[in-house]
Amino acid sequence: MSSVTFIGAGNMARTIGTLAVAGGNTVEIMARDQSKADDLAEALGGGTTTGKWGAVPAGDIVITALLYTGVVSTIAHYGDALAGKTIVDISNPFNASSDGLAHSEATSIAQEVAKVAPAGASVFKAFNTILRGVLENGRPDVFFAGDDPRAKADVAAFIKSLGLRPLDVGGLKMAHWLEGAGLLTVGLAGNGIGHGNFALGVDEFTG
Repeated sequence: MSSVTFIGAGNMARTIGTLAVAGGNTVEIMARDQSKADDLAEALGGGTTTGKWGAVPAGDIVITALLYTGVVSTIAHYGDALAGKTIVDISNPFNASSDGLAHSEATSIAQEVAKVAPAGASVFKAFNTILRGVLENGRPDVFFAGDDPRAKADVAAFIKSLGLRPLDVGGLKMAHWLEGAGLLTVGLAGNGIGHGNFALGVDEFTG
């Protein structure tokens, strides 16, 4: 099993954290508001601990469960405390009307994280194409992107421990397109499907 630290104590940290504890992983919570970290750790149970904001995370995998506007600055703040860690960005940088990405360039929050992450850290994008309610109640495919083959195996193993299927979409440059897929999910929820009880996935056909 994996050791994982969530930076953030909001809904996605609670949802993925619940699955992580159930899957036998070691979980730590860090938040700017220590009381929120303490409350979430108590709610998750399973030996979940808390750490001090900005300190070296206990987890080998660090999930930034934050709004996209705070992800890059938070990684820069942690600095060398994240050296050697596997950093997983799960954010979606939508514009105000949720019909485009907040950044206009061919980049992603994960790629911007990689620019400020310390040497030896591996950066990934994952979980952003899945609505929270589906993570709470379903078993969706989890698309993920990153460059480090060894860390990829660790991320895939963690996703499997949640009872979910990891699907590697390629290198970190693909994080831009995963953010687009997150936007597609929101568009489908508001239009073609009309609700959020679905997830993008892959059906395999043979013969």
